[in-house]
Amino acid sequence: MSRSIYLYLSLVTGILFSVCKAEEPIDTIAFGSCLKQTRPQPIWKSVRASKPDVFVLLGDNIYGDTRDMEKLKGKWDTFSAFPGFKKLREDCRLLAIWDDHDYGENDAGLEFPQKVESQQLFLDFLGEPKSSQRRNTPGIYDSVTIGPKGKRVQFILLDTRYFRTALKRAPKREKGKGPYGPNDSDKAEILGEAQWKWLERTLREPADLRIIASSIQVVSTTHGWETWGNFPKERERFFELLKKTKAKGVVILSGDRHSAEISRLEGVLPYPLFDVTSSAMNQKQRPQEETNPDRIGKRYFDENFGLLKINWTQAFPKVSIEIRDLSGKVVRAAKVEFP
Repeated sequence: MSRSIYLYLSLVTGILFSVCKAEEPIDTIAFGSCLKQTRPQPIWKSVRASKPDVFVLLGDNIYGDTRDMEKLKGKWDTFSAFPGFKKLREDCRLLAIWDDHDYGENDAGLEFPQKVESQQLFLDFLGEPKSSQRRNTPGIYDSVTIGPKGKRVQFILLDTRYFRTALKRAPKREKGKGPYGPNDSDKAEILGEAQWKWLERTLREPADLRIIASSIQVVSTTHGWETWGNFPKERERFFELLKKTKAKGVVILSGDRHSAEISRLEGVLPYPLFDVTSSAMNQKQRPQEETNPDRIGKRYFDENFGLLKINWTQAFPKVSIEIRDLSGKVVRAAKVEFP
């Protein structure tokens, strides 16, 4: 068999496999963020043991932090070669967004000069086809819907970097908080207009459960580090869009914080809005106090990953939320029931 015929058959087989998988319902979604590519990554053993149908990388998937694209590529290659991660990619479908460190620069937004080149390296890592729309559109946002009618899970993968206005420093840094404050300008953006229009179209697509991946937290807003709270008008626009489109079954996944927590926001939508933060997968942070009135329980500071378990036995899906530690033990949990 010639190489060209072999490649053609492999491509067709892969497409058919993807179509078949897309029609099968999924019930387990794992996720996490913040992986230092030069450190051991033992957590993949527990992630694989949870047998996820899909794994979502939520950003800081490597610590690139460079404007040298050869160096950035090398760091992506180092991560791709980790045995545990390679096995996970064989086990389940991988979805991903980026955050600042894999984007290329700490806390960077639209001002990062290598963002076009960095986007292509990120998509190379994911194995995105050269002809895909995701490669030919500024930013890495995307959506994927998996499952048959009545059990459709829509993954909405946001880009909170490529279009984002530079952060605004707080006039005075408060004790125990980060250096940033809210930017109330009408010109201050997170998503950019093209992504906002895409998001509205995407939220109007049929789905029974919507998983929105945001690299930074949406619900927790007052800690002074990166959060949608630094752009209050964008955050309000996000909530208004969820209401306008009557998007049901929304759960937000976020990372970035080097700690895990589950936040539940009441009074914005007809149902509670959960923001599940899982971070970090192979780094630790010293425990510290931080105000979040919407937090359920306490923050968790050791290595962790998140897990969603979906129960499809009733008219509306029930979702169990879990934060699991390095050994796979559940350390934080909550349940979501949609009306």
